[in-house]
Amino acid sequence: MKKKSVGLAETQCFDALEEIILEHGGRLAELKVAYETYGTLNREKSNAVLICHALSGDAHAAGWHKGDEKPGWWDIIIGPGKALDTDKFFVICSNVLGGCKGTTGPSSANPSTGKPYGLDFPVISIKDMVDVQRRLLHHLGITKLFAVIGGSFGGMQVLQWCVSYPDDVRMAVAIATSAYSSPQQIAFNEVSRRAIASDPDWNNGNYYGRAAPARGLSLARMIGHITYLSDESMHQKFGRRLQGRNDYGFDIFSADFQVESYLRYHGEAFVKRFDANSYLYITKAIDYFDLTRKGELSLAEALKGISAKLLVISISSDWLYPPYQSREVSDALSVSEIDVRHCEIRSNYGHDAFLLEAGQMNYTIGNFLSRMSVGDMMIKDVVTISQGSSVEDAARIIMTEGVTHLPVISHEGRLEGIVTAWDVSKAVAMKYTRLEQIMTKDVVTSAQNDPVERAARRMNEHNISALPVVDEEQRVIGMVTSDGVSRLVSVCR
Repeated sequence: MKKKSVGLAETQCFDALEEIILEHGGRLAELKVAYETYGTLNREKSNAVLICHALSGDAHAAGWHKGDEKPGWWDIIIGPGKALDTDKFFVICSNVLGGCKGTTGPSSANPSTGKPYGLDFPVISIKDMVDVQRRLLHHLGITKLFAVIGGSFGGMQVLQWCVSYPDDVRMAVAIATSAYSSPQQIAFNEVSRRAIASDPDWNNGNYYGRAAPARGLSLARMIGHITYLSDESMHQKFGRRLQGRNDYGFDIFSADFQVESYLRYHGEAFVKRFDANSYLYITKAIDYFDLTRKGELSLAEALKGISAKLLVISISSDWLYPPYQSREVSDALSVSEIDVRHCEIRSNYGHDAFLLEAGQMNYTIGNFLSRMSVGDMMIKDVVTISQGSSVEDAARIIMTEGVTHLPVISHEGRLEGIVTAWDVSKAVAMKYTRLEQIMTKDVVTSAQNDPVERAARRMNEHNISALPVVDEEQRVIGMVTSDGVSRLVSVCR
């Protein structure tokens, strides 16, 4: 399939009406969440994929805004024919709590004063950010994610999702991240925060409506940007090449080298699109992130309740989130017997590789998502009917429960047949009264570990729209429908 863009994208806004109580005791009376969606949510709402952005990211993950020169920050893997195929998946990305691109943060108006929060904004955590994302999903009618995916700070959100809401996530991809911030990561964040707070224009966070702390925020971004690269990538990209001159300027403050000019450019550009106080709050939330609860739990204990299948991706040249941190996560998951796969991307780009390595990222994530089995997406709370019941009983259950397929169960709990809403309608016309007169006895079924593609193929071959999922003793443990798989596998299109 040819890889395409999702086209024009539009940022939407969700207003949360209920008060938010935060992990560290703060409260937010009003909350706005900026988000974008790509693709179509299927009828069973089982194809939703949540994207969690990194520190400087936002809700605009794919496609184009009118007038923009660049697409969304992860356009390389979101769109028709890409790993996050929007012909199959309904992709959602929201700006995090504390951000400055449409979601409530320090630059938002405090409803009690009408002025920007500044440092009156409460301290937030990554758990708070995930809680807000969950509110957004419920607003969209989504109670279970097909997958949650993110890199760097976004990967921390992914792990928090799996720990906080294990029943809400089927699959998860955590990229270039860790289960807790390391001393080196905290150190870089602290230097960046000091750069901002040392800017005279910061004014203790009360700079709104006046000059912003541009020098401090620019310097913070320059520091951060260095950590996103690698020594080899900087050699390849810049070497010791000069910028716009043939010889050194012998001026302490001149930008002689291309790498100096590059960092200054990105620092200045960042000031135009990001709020300094948001940078402070988000980096502090990253520092506080620790799934082991300050060492009270081993990492295996912290992760043992996870039920999602996980893919943990590290990057060979990443020195901000080194590969050993990803291996630590995958090893802890393995100890807890959680389904996990670890993959290391070979790249010279450093930490930023997950934003740049289109081929490897599409291949690795696409292959992982295609591993989905029937058990990952089946409906578990299956409505059934007992053998020997009447047609009238079946009609009543179908009407009250809103289902179209009723597995018929023996007194021992085994599958004996299936009745559809169409069968019941026909029975009324034919004046049948006993269930045995209308039920299909030779039932096509699926097993929990069957690939989704196999279940879809069976439905297509037999021209049926649902399959009971049975265990080795022929007991019904779930149900999959064509609506649930049609957007996920090409055989059903």
